[in-house]
Amino acid sequence: MVEPLTLLVDRLQTPIGELLIVADSAGKLRTIDWTDHEARMRQLLDRYYGPKESKRGGYALQPARDPGGLTSAMRAYFKGDIGAIDRLPVDDTVGTPFQRSVWRALRKIKSGKTISYAELAQRIGKPKAVRAAGLANGQNPISIVVPCHRVIGSNGTLTGYGGGLPRKKWLLEHEGALTAKLS
Repeated sequence: MVEPLTLLVDRLQTPIGELLIVADSAGKLRTIDWTDHEARMRQLLDRYYGPKESKRGGYALQPARDPGGLTSAMRAYFKGDIGAIDRLPVDDTVGTPFQRSVWRALRKIKSGKTISYAELAQRIGKPKAVRAAGLANGQNPISIVVPCHRVIGSNGTLTGYGGGLPRKKWLLEHEGALTAKLS
């Protein structure tokens, strides 16, 4: 039996809800999600690491304060240091090669900017894979830091965000990316 992966979890109160920040024992960011979506986060962890006591070893969540300085960085972001998330190292997370290519492209979207799903597909060299890029965007395990919220509809409308459209709108306003057209 493989030992379970110990994952450290901290909680951060933000202007748009409580955030769960999950890191491994080395301080590597594994996932971020909202507490009102904790069940979804656990499903994601089960899928990638296996449930506790599985053949893959599974994972065990352990409360921790500011694992790897990640909570401090997220706090700084919400207090106005938008670049704090850009300075966080994000290794390729668990996912398919296609998903990881989408997630790497998301990290390259500058704060204060948005792109369309079509542009996202073009940036990964798969211009016809707009829907697939959108699905991968929606399965991003490290929201905010891997800024899936910066992807909008081709017509400039806010579309889908796992944390809900009001949060997406707030994040884009916070980063200075929301224009009158999107309001």
